[in-house]
Amino acid sequence: MGGLENGATNNQNSSPTTTKPTKTSLSPDSMINLDQGDPTLFEPYWRKMGDKCTLVIEGCDLMSYFSDISNICWFLQPQLGDAIKRLHRVVGNAVTEDRHIVVGTGSTQLLMAALYALSSPADRHPVSLVAAAPFYSGYKDQAEFLRSGLYKWEGDAHTFDKDGPYIEVVTSPNNPDGAVREAVVNRGEGKLVYDLAYYWPQYTPITQPLDHDIMLFTFSKCTGHAGSRIGWALVKDKEVARKMTEYMQISSIGVSKESQIRAAKILGVLGEGCRTADSENFFEYSHSILKERWERLRNVVKNSRVFSLPKYPRDYCNFTGKYMDSNPAFAWLHSKEDIDWESRLREHQIIARSGERFGASPKHVRISMFSPPEAFNLFLERLSAIIDNTNGNVVT
Repeated sequence: MGGLENGATNNQNSSPTTTKPTKTSLSPDSMINLDQGDPTLFEPYWRKMGDKCTLVIEGCDLMSYFSDISNICWFLQPQLGDAIKRLHRVVGNAVTEDRHIVVGTGSTQLLMAALYALSSPADRHPVSLVAAAPFYSGYKDQAEFLRSGLYKWEGDAHTFDKDGPYIEVVTSPNNPDGAVREAVVNRGEGKLVYDLAYYWPQYTPITQPLDHDIMLFTFSKCTGHAGSRIGWALVKDKEVARKMTEYMQISSIGVSKESQIRAAKILGVLGEGCRTADSENFFEYSHSILKERWERLRNVVKNSRVFSLPKYPRDYCNFTGKYMDSNPAFAWLHSKEDIDWESRLREHQIIARSGERFGASPKHVRISMFSPPEAFNLFLERLSAIIDNTNGNVVT
């Protein structure tokens, strides 16, 4: 799931309105915020693109609520729908044929639209909502925020044992631990929503085009453009797509056209870069950065008697045509010591998110791999010092 995640803070010597957060200068005692999934790490690539992504919008443009009244999602700009289909065909990560595209203000709004579409006001009891732990920390917050009578958060899919209808959110690759996931409950009355925010080649091998009833994607984690607030759902069933669109109409009367045409332009540039052999495509660029960060982090953690990181199977990627390792957007750091590691890291001026927020133990913390270079370098220095201390080597 994309966006500025629930519970995130903004105290890294920069405010949310800072235009170039990667330029922040950190002092040795600065607080490092690794709680957020804010992908400004990819900004240098798009700066190199220069005018390729530039748009000119005149004052008379895009004034109507409507984009295409013949489409179920009547506020979807046609050029965005076309760009989404082209990119999925190029990458090979999702089936788009015979699918309805519903655009939303990020995939967060689309999840709420899917819950609305899959539940029924005629039911005597709210439909149960579950996700396998460790699950994205925002699901619980989003489900409980409006105190809806349509659905109720029931927590971990592994321990869910209620009879009746349910909705399971399957996040793959998973946030926070990067694991490739399938449904857990697998009962006849269940409905599934696949959150595929990180099913892109910079994070994980693309092994097949996924083909599920509802698949959610987000512009923020695909390209790094979180500020545009664009997500999309690929939906098989016409009536589900209609109800999701109805939710959008009621909650926000559509989605910004300016954001949509910007997303269409950038997705087009991204797709063209993938087809042109003489240019560095975005997925190669972002994969190389994340791979290098993961290698450096693993080199630090391998010296620890306390900390460990998940191991991911190497797999063949149909997009790159070679075997690849996974390089998730977040590091799921585990400690053998039975203490609250979120609090311990904060003592060392590192803000991370506790495993408890994800339905797991406080011995886990989630670390964002998206931080600016200065912050990531400083994090590795501090983590090395913590490891030296926990190993019994006093750092002076």
